[in-house]
Amino acid sequence: MPNKNCIQICLFLILTWSLISCGRSTSLIDACNSVLETDRAFSAYSQEYGMAESFYKYASSKAVMLRDNSYPIIGNEKIKTLLSSAEKTNHILTWEPQYADVSSSMDMAYTYGYYKYITPDSTYRGCYVSIWKKDINNQWKFVFDAGSSGLGKEKSE
Repeated sequence: MPNKNCIQICLFLILTWSLISCGRSTSLIDACNSVLETDRAFSAYSQEYGMAESFYKYASSKAVMLRDNSYPIIGNEKIKTLLSSAEKTNHILTWEPQYADVSSSMDMAYTYGYYKYITPDSTYRGCYVSIWKKDINNQWKFVFDAGSSGLGKEKSE
């Protein structure tokens, strides 16, 4: 039969490990929720102020964007320029993240989800992925963004 001290030490270690694990899990869950909230705020900003302004605001200064039939667009200034020249009145881009995961260091994350691009005569749907990194102010900024138009144009009635 194990002695009482051995049992107490084992129980103490198990309890300590449980508390550390729970705290870490809670922190990671909070970080995932934080990046999801940021991605949703990014979409809401796009709907209210337009694509160019929202991508500029939420992009890292060295962000990379991949788009169909294009070389990578590098830097938030170039991303804003591209979207400003392509942006037209009454065109709205919104999205909804479906999932987020955060690194154990809690300074990098990714989200993916579905987007909707609405023009006066059509609605297009697709998927996207964004990679996020915390900046020096501890704010999430995307460092990589790519979308797929694989879901295509919605049929009109």
